[in-house]
Amino acid sequence: MAYDCSQKLAAVGADKVVHVFDESGERKDKFKTKAADPSSTQNYVVRSMAFSPDSTKLALAQSDNIVFVYRLGLDWGEKKSICNKFQQAASVTAMLWPRGRDQELVFATADGKASMPATPAACCQRGSGP
Repeated sequence: MAYDCSQKLAAVGADKVVHVFDESGERKDKFKTKAADPSSTQNYVVRSMAFSPDSTKLALAQSDNIVFVYRLGLDWGEKKSICNKFQQAASVTAMLWPRGRDQELVFATADGKASMPATPAACCQRGSGP
């Protein structure tokens, strides 16, 4: 689960579908996650999620050693797209997106390492393409 300051809540189930809810608890959006390797049997789980400080992106850390950043958009129902990905040597165990630092996603991996990769400006700017 992930919660942000604009009162959005995101939850993902065993079916690998992310559901996004508004402040009243009404489901407003959903999208299916993707495996790191598209040709795989999709044998992964989402381990952690974090909203960007402006609530327009959602980072998902998966057990297949990848973090995907999805662009959610400004309005409900906008097309969801992956605007960045970070392949790791080990599974991500914890993640956060510091407030006021739109381009600094922070995560830790099962091998004891921490990382703060810069997300490209194109991913982080509102209304821009991947």
